[in-house]
Order: sequence, then structure tokens, then C-alpha cells
Amino acid sequence: MSVRSKIKRRNFTDPRIKEVLDSLAESKSEFWTAIAKRLATPRRNRVHVNVAKLNRLLKNGETAVIPGKVLGAGTLDKKVTVAAYDFSDRAAEKIKKAGGKVVAIEEMFKNNPEGKGLKAVM
Repeated sequence: MSVRSKIKRRNFTDPRIKEVLDSLAESKSEFWTAIAKRLATPRRNRVHVNVAKLNRLLKNGETAVIPGKVLGAGTLDKKVTVAAYDFSDRAAEKIKKAGGKVVAIEEMFKNNPEGKGLKAVM
């Protein structure tokens, strides 16, 4: 099933997710299409990533895209850029404290429509 048909079939009540999915689904990039496919799932099935997992998987200076929510469990000692649909307050605080950047997923898509140099964390 294509991402576009999956989005049309679901009745999203959150206008932000509709807007994000519409823009990601129009992308020619396989990276952003895969992210849209993961975001189109029900909220309870979306990815939830703790800061500790980001610390294990990422190197200094890398950029990660999470099609879900970043949670604040654990520590982060690397300067990374994290783009996600949502962040807990603690997670955003820990990422910024480590010298990293917190970015909304739609802003990352506008800045990097090809998805080059990005790492999907799921």
C-alpha cells in the first residue's frame, strides 16, 4: 500500500500530522517516504526513542530523524542534531544541554528535502 493511500484512508484529527504527512508523501526521496510511512501509523504504534539510545547510536555531529517522540530517559554526551515529530521537555533540555539542536521534523524536511546525511532512528 502506498503512503498516499495510507494517509487518505486514515482519518487524522491532528491538523499538524496531516500537514506533515502530505508534504513528506510528495517527496521523491525514499528516506522521507519511509519516515512518512512510519508517521502514518496510529500514535500508540509510533516510535518512542530515549535520549540514551541516541547516545548509543549517534556520533558527534550526526543528524537523526525520529518519526515519533523523543523521551528523556538516560544521558546524552554528544553534540547531535535531532529532528522528531515530538519531544518531551526533559529530552529537549538534555539535547540542548549537550550542545545539540532540537528541530521539528517539518523544518528538517524543508532544509534537506533529499534526506542526504540523515540517519533514521526507529
